[in-house]
Amino acid sequence: MLWLALYLPRLPLDARPCACSDAAPPRAIVERERIVVADDGAQAAGIVSGLRLASARARLPELVVQPRDPAQESAALTRLACSAGAFTSEVSLAPPATLLLEIAGSLRFFGGVERLFAGIVQAAAEQGLRVQAALAPTPLAAQWLAFAGGADAGFGTPASLDAAPLAHRLGVLPLARLALPAAQEKRLAAFGAGTLADALRLPRAGLARRVGADFVADLARALGEIPDPRARFVFPEHFSQTLELPARSESALALAFAARRLIAALSGWLAARAAGIRECVLDLRCERTTGAPPALMLSLSFAEVTRDAQRIGRVLDERLARLQLPASVESLCLRTAAPEPLAGRAAALFAADGSSARGHAARGAGGTTIAELIERLQACLGEQGVYRLAAHPEHRPENATQRDAPLARQDARGSGVGQHGPRPLWLLPAPQALPEQGGRPQRGGPLRLLAGPERIESGWWDEGEPSAVGDVRRDYFVAVSQRCEWLWIFRSEAGWFLHGLFA
Repeated sequence: MLWLALYLPRLPLDARPCACSDAAPPRAIVERERIVVADDGAQAAGIVSGLRLASARARLPELVVQPRDPAQESAALTRLACSAGAFTSEVSLAPPATLLLEIAGSLRFFGGVERLFAGIVQAAAEQGLRVQAALAPTPLAAQWLAFAGGADAGFGTPASLDAAPLAHRLGVLPLARLALPAAQEKRLAAFGAGTLADALRLPRAGLARRVGADFVADLARALGEIPDPRARFVFPEHFSQTLELPARSESALALAFAARRLIAALSGWLAARAAGIRECVLDLRCERTTGAPPALMLSLSFAEVTRDAQRIGRVLDERLARLQLPASVESLCLRTAAPEPLAGRAAALFAADGSSARGHAARGAGGTTIAELIERLQACLGEQGVYRLAAHPEHRPENATQRDAPLARQDARGSGVGQHGPRPLWLLPAPQALPEQGGRPQRGGPLRLLAGPERIESGWWDEGEPSAVGDVRRDYFVAVSQRCEWLWIFRSEAGWFLHGLFA
């Protein structure tokens, strides 16, 4: 097994929105009149965790403080857990600020441990979270390495996995940075133990009597001597995530950046469920002003089942580009109904780039699938502005097609009207009368009949309806003009008519 721990040392700060600005004042989170965590600017002025608020203000009068919000911290950790589903389904929460991922089964799919490690850390950073990440064969060892600084401090890097035995890698960790209970840390300090190696050199039985059996059991779990089962994160049955904005936004385009965090969480949630969606809804919750709606609902529809975060984001960008906000937006909520199973993609067995011929056929020159193109056109032109023509079981040519969803499944039975003669691709909006001489139809000269007649007689039931074709009695022929045009013509009681042209 291989565990990746993501420790969020500034989660209380990162979970509280703050408007980004180069000249933003130092900021800190407080609870019970004490500093919980401070940003880099405040720390440079000596503002540290545990400092009384009065002392912090005395040192830094311009310090901006915000109360701690456990609900937002939990929501941020859950959002990160959902986005981690894009990399592995083996996700465990270690509250209050740690996420554990078992990634051994994902290494080949993502191209090895270094690429997977970098991808997960990048995904956490895109959620606006500062992360300390570390790798180890056991979850507690990975957690301790992350507490001590993670890969940024040289602990638990991909390169260090085989560099030394686990006990040696853990031994250099300072006990003061392992988030041990205060009583345990005090007892160990009394024995002169400053690092985990100092504690490992002490007899286990004596440690259990003087420090506690829990600490000895933790040592055994970290070293892999006894099992350390972790409860799996339960991905929600339905996705609904809310994100508070750092500041009220009056620009629809500015909302796209914040919405990307919710889309990443949605994509990971879908990946963990091996599913996709055809539609999701983004609620824009507006500032309460007179006459303004409390929320705007943007429905994002897709031509086929998908979980691609970039694809969802492109459709959202198109919708936001045409949106006028009636009031400032304070928060976003992305939600979706029950997902649908997502079929796997076929690839050629020996393709050099891992793509199949079928995949290339479905993509354009720019690598965009037909479905993605249709989604963007629908976002620009509206749901009713993009459609396809589908066969309809009707003898009359004017009624033999109807509008349908762009990528709706074709009926395997075809039009359902049985065998019929050839049909042109280009049907005129209305039949065009043709002159005749000696009973022969003319179009720049006499027409030569190649095939027919095909009798079509149908439609008595809608003869009196407005804009309906009504009852028809026609004999259709395939004809060729003097200019070698292939025409579809018919003769009725009113004479000869041109109805379509063959390609």
